[in-house]
Amino acid sequence: MTLDFLKLSFDFLKLSVNFSRRALRALAAMALMAGGAANAQSPLATYAGADRMGRIVEAARKEGTLTFYTTFAEKDQPALFKPFEAKYGVKINVWRAGTDKVLQRTLAEAAARKYDVDVVHFGTPEMEALSREKILQAVTSPAHKDLLPGSVAAHKEWAATLLSVWVQAYNTNLIKKADLPKSYAQLLEPKWKGKLGIEAKNQDWFASVVEVMGGGEKGLKFFRDLVSTNGISVRQGHTLLNNMVIAGEVPLALTVYNYMPEQAKKKGAPIDWFALEPAVARSNAVGVARRAPHPAAALLFYEYMLTDAQYYLVGMDYVPTSTKAPSPLKGVKILQTDPIRSLDEAEKWQKLFDDTVIKRAGR
Repeated sequence: MTLDFLKLSFDFLKLSVNFSRRALRALAAMALMAGGAANAQSPLATYAGADRMGRIVEAARKEGTLTFYTTFAEKDQPALFKPFEAKYGVKINVWRAGTDKVLQRTLAEAAARKYDVDVVHFGTPEMEALSREKILQAVTSPAHKDLLPGSVAAHKEWAATLLSVWVQAYNTNLIKKADLPKSYAQLLEPKWKGKLGIEAKNQDWFASVVEVMGGGEKGLKFFRDLVSTNGISVRQGHTLLNNMVIAGEVPLALTVYNYMPEQAKKKGAPIDWFALEPAVARSNAVGVARRAPHPAAALLFYEYMLTDAQYYLVGMDYVPTSTKAPSPLKGVKILQTDPIRSLDEAEKWQKLFDDTVIKRAGR
């Protein structure tokens, strides 16, 4: 997994880079008026009979192909898609772009009544945006029961497939494993004064930890006390923050993605990581288009992403959502960020994060 992919996969706050928020809202409204809300769902999507998978596979093979819109990096696609094509004889036509582009194209096609896409995969806030415009269809899958808590939307129109988990990384030459904090509250201890670092755009992590620490004013007070008591060094970019830990300039980083220190550790760098529970994670999800031109193939790929593909994702350094797949965070309690909050309250939490942590840390 690359930093560039993470930025593309979860950068939902930058939808206006090449497409204004006003235009995006207008396009969503057009998609709804153009018939995106019409019920064109496949009966197999909610079928629960014992022969469900058999019927899906048979129908999918007859369709022979599907179109997939995604943010998956090109280098990861062969390892993920070839096993599916070989097993089922269904070809995957992939269109890959950044999060904002995938969202823009999906909405634009719905507005134009152009129904090309079968399956979409990107960040859960954007999946929720597509759900609100009636572009996705509900799926009842037996695989849902094997996913981590918070992985399936209440309306069942998307399900999380992988997580990017924020963990805490520390310099092993400067901090002993036995001395690591065992809770967020222990970060307030005097021994961490001048040793903490954080990435500057982690408002989702911040919002989730505020909730964990009591929510509202109580949760915000925790961060105010942390900054005023021990200080926090703010860095732009997770890779930079990870490198600062290795260099010893930031002895303990609060927000790096789990694979970063792990990969550096394997190369001999003086770094290791641990997870304060609940570990906070962003998720990417898969959803089937309500008007998918290849509905059975789309359902089959949906099932694949929640089952067989989970093992391939582990091999690509992703954290799977299936409890059956091996995971570098096996046994760790994980709290997935709320996609509805991320979608509706992004500006609010960015301001709170800036006012409570970023600006105060610079004093």
